[in-house]
Amino acid sequence: MKLEVNGNEVEITSEADTPLLWVLRDELGLVGTKYGCGIAQCGACTVHLEGRAIRSCVTPVSAVAGKRIQTIEGQASDQGLSPVQQAWLETDVAQCGYCQSGQIMAATALLSSNPSPNDADIDAAMAGNICRCGTYPRIRKAVHLAATLMSEEQGA
Repeated sequence: MKLEVNGNEVEITSEADTPLLWVLRDELGLVGTKYGCGIAQCGACTVHLEGRAIRSCVTPVSAVAGKRIQTIEGQASDQGLSPVQQAWLETDVAQCGYCQSGQIMAATALLSSNPSPNDADIDAAMAGNICRCGTYPRIRKAVHLAATLMSEEQGA
């Protein structure tokens, strides 16, 4: 089966019902996407499918064949970190860091559909991503900063 992951076409040998999470981690070595709960409740495994945030722990790899998949490893470019990653660093969001790749992927999806979210928009979009350290105020602050950085980037 062929997949497009982070802009590269890859061929995999996993069974069709294997969760995308395990294909990414075990077969492709992309370990930034984390296993949290295995039942799509925590958000640690969030990746983008055709630009939309999905939970890779419950998505069979057969459902994503031939579609664009982006993981946290695909966020940065040759020019540097993405605006969301920059904002995460500048606001010191991460404590333990385990949930952060999923948080960043969820925030990126939010900002692609709503470039100027208010607090309620952010809370609603990020509600399914659990942070055991409770960094939610910093996550909200980082999303606002990322929106500003993206706006400045587009205006430049």
